[in-house]
Amino acid sequence: MSAPAAPSSRPAVTEREARRVAEAAREQDWRRPSFAKELFLGRLRLDLLHPHPLPDPDDVRRGEEFLARLRDFCERRIDGAAVERDARVPDEVITGLKEIGAFGMKIDTEYGGLGLTQVYYNKALALVGSASPAVGALLSAHQSIGVPQPLKLFGTEAQKDAFLPRCARTDISAFLLTEPDVGSDPARLATTAVPDGDDYVLDGVKLWTTNGVIADLLVVMARVPASEGHRGGITAFVVEASSAGITVEHRNAFMGLRGLENGVTRFHRVRVPATHRIGPEGAGLKIALTTLNTGRLSLPAMCVGAGKWCLKIAREWSAAREQWGKPVALHEAVGSKIAFIAATTFALEAVLDLSSQMADEDRNDIRIEAALAKLYGSEMACLIADHLVQIRGGRGFETADSLAARGERAVPAEQMLRDLRINRIFEGSTEIMHLLIAREAVDAHLAVAGDLIDPDASLGDKARAGAQAGAFYARWLPKLVAGPGQLPGSYAEFHPAGYPDLAAHLRYAERAARKLARSTFYAMSRWQGRMETKQGFLGRVVDIGAELFAVSAACVRAEHLRARGENGREAYQLADAFCRQARLRADELFARLWHNTDDLDRKVVKGVLGGAYTWLEDGIVDPSRPGPWIADTTPGPSTHPDTHRTID
Repeated sequence: MSAPAAPSSRPAVTEREARRVAEAAREQDWRRPSFAKELFLGRLRLDLLHPHPLPDPDDVRRGEEFLARLRDFCERRIDGAAVERDARVPDEVITGLKEIGAFGMKIDTEYGGLGLTQVYYNKALALVGSASPAVGALLSAHQSIGVPQPLKLFGTEAQKDAFLPRCARTDISAFLLTEPDVGSDPARLATTAVPDGDDYVLDGVKLWTTNGVIADLLVVMARVPASEGHRGGITAFVVEASSAGITVEHRNAFMGLRGLENGVTRFHRVRVPATHRIGPEGAGLKIALTTLNTGRLSLPAMCVGAGKWCLKIAREWSAAREQWGKPVALHEAVGSKIAFIAATTFALEAVLDLSSQMADEDRNDIRIEAALAKLYGSEMACLIADHLVQIRGGRGFETADSLAARGERAVPAEQMLRDLRINRIFEGSTEIMHLLIAREAVDAHLAVAGDLIDPDASLGDKARAGAQAGAFYARWLPKLVAGPGQLPGSYAEFHPAGYPDLAAHLRYAERAARKLARSTFYAMSRWQGRMETKQGFLGRVVDIGAELFAVSAACVRAEHLRARGENGREAYQLADAFCRQARLRADELFARLWHNTDDLDRKVVKGVLGGAYTWLEDGIVDPSRPGPWIADTTPGPSTHPDTHRTID
């Protein structure tokens, strides 16, 4: 018996239905404490971060041993310039990484993996990414969002036994969610998985399938139609990439990460055993989002590696290059950029290591912390790379090969800027991250007062919500009036004799957290159900929270290093510089919460879309070539040659 053909039309989804799907995929409960959640509620719970959590000594030993092997491999076997030139990671590099266990870093030892902690997995990604960002992306996509992580969290023992040993040593995995017309709105997912006996039959097209061009195993998100015995919904499957009916129709090319094995994958009547379904039907989005809670930490890990490299190049170049009788580093215009690179790199590593260690201990809920690390890391790393290009001047814009050809050091500064740019889009764009984090930030408010602003709620529900909200805010609001941030002696352990005063920055963070919570409450009172449309306001709220989280992490890391006798004085100086810079940014964001051009911007956008300003486009030619904005994805057999390649 064969399954019926998949429907060719994309699901018609209203805005309310799309939000309902996204809300259902959220982790609803907060069973463990969260520093960032408390921060957005106006409480600086420094006790959740300080003293800095410490790794197990055995984890450190195993992690350092692997990093030594990996460093040797990177130095001897990875030619980042060749990957950039050839737009491909050589097969022998991938094979070598398999041999040293790099594809199984996060997989438990019982399944043949290395069983590294999140901290050392991130250190490994930072190291590999410094050698070649494309190789870093290859390993990250395989382990952070590919088959290993969702199976670790949601797979059956049989699935783990079948697939994890392969992922640890021999097979490459990829994660397939995005479609040509579906990005951050998964309610419109069109790929279908139709039940047929003991199988499901997949039909559809997936876009931007990182690792998909060379993958052996795929995690595929597809929509199961509701029917008798099937609850339906978006569902996750492990799919063999060699299955009949799978075609990699195109290998995509990008402005950066040119070695990325990313493509377009078509499924035509692909049979997948029901035993390969991960979790129940309808749980696919929840599985994806839960996987990303820690999976997102891989991107800031590579951003930290990029920051370290940019700092090294900025230091060496700015000391060697002289202008007007002294090194350019000593000119304030250049020196301020170097100070930004150094201080921000310190803070990014503080945020990453703290979040990663909390993930390893599993005693805190880090869904917001990981999202903030991804958001803040990707934005700041791009600024760091841009500053490096500016410091290098014309040489920053020139390619490494061109520099080498005329006898100078081949510094790929412009490549770093291109490679980092995707991180503001990967695994949730900055704009989507703002909305996701904002939703978590107001969760406590919606839990008690959501029905008050829900137009579909009954009068009875609104009355109950009103009583709940009254009780909650009667307890909560008075706590936002005063706190430790107003007491000069608070956080005294962060101001040891002879060191910069980091206690003052923590007092600022405590005051700012209460101010942020008051601002959020006022906005909800003012806009109520329209709050979700105020994306400019919500984005600034999240950005303030990110700065405060980074300030807290930087202070905790500096004190941690001082207490251990590890460059403590220098760490305090870097933390002090970063906190002063961050406070200026946060103060500006606070001012822009209420004084901005959001309303005017909306009017201009309507004018642009309505054609009111087409005269402004006169005087140019458009070099774009003809074609649809979004490619046709009608289900059916592929008409393209298969560009999938197997790694020997």
